[in-house]
Amino acid sequence: MSYRGVTALVTGASKGLGRAYALELARRGARVILLARSDGDLRELAAQIHERHGRTDTEVITGDLTAPDGPERILEELRDRGLTVDLLLNNAGAGSVGPFLTRPIEPQLSSVALNVGGLMALTHAIGGELVARGSGGIINVSSIAAFQPMPYQASYAATKAFVLSFTEALAEELRGTGVHVMAAHPGAIATGFFDGTTATINPRAADTPANVAARTLNDYARRRAVSYPGRAVNRALTWPARLLPRTAVARITGGFNRSQRLHEVVDLT
Repeated sequence: MSYRGVTALVTGASKGLGRAYALELARRGARVILLARSDGDLRELAAQIHERHGRTDTEVITGDLTAPDGPERILEELRDRGLTVDLLLNNAGAGSVGPFLTRPIEPQLSSVALNVGGLMALTHAIGGELVARGSGGIINVSSIAAFQPMPYQASYAATKAFVLSFTEALAEELRGTGVHVMAAHPGAIATGFFDGTTATINPRAADTPANVAARTLNDYARRRAVSYPGRAVNRALTWPARLLPRTAVARITGGFNRSQRLHEVVDLT
């Protein structure tokens, strides 16, 4: 499962799952390019990679994928530094929780720009370079939320459904080019995803970022078409949506989220 000789660009690398991906890639011998909006957090992570793995070639790029010119600025930075990406790991993601109509619209639009627009822009530019070289790959981090409508997480699940469909289609388009494309569908992860709201993640039902990162990279190394990192139940949770009517699935998912009190979510002051 070595990644020696691979240069990997990890988006959303400053915290949570992105941080875990970066550390695991470095542990396996990859050179890592860290991308996020927080320069201080990225430099602290680069120092940690140096301390743990002795790597002095970690790159830090500060950029905002939700800004209109954000992806192009990031791509320019890669070109200016002469960096060639072998593995694009589209991890950066955000989502709103609570009833759609009573939650602010701006964070929801921002999550669409990040989860969909930013991912597409980087994939289009870097994917073209990979195909020209005939090697490398792309990992798009989706979610088990992608497989069904999710009342009280409506816009988030919709963006992940886009990532699922987009990744499956792109994988077929690039079959035979030497470029491997894989979607990862983790379940709940013990991160600060709901920070700033009254919603919480049950730690007993959540996977650790380190475990999800390791399993994702194992599956990519095995050239799998899809990864369900984390607990085995995560994959099973995707099957009801394929067997039941969509309206029934929405009601079941909505009932579960109401049991988690997501219909009462408010921002913390």
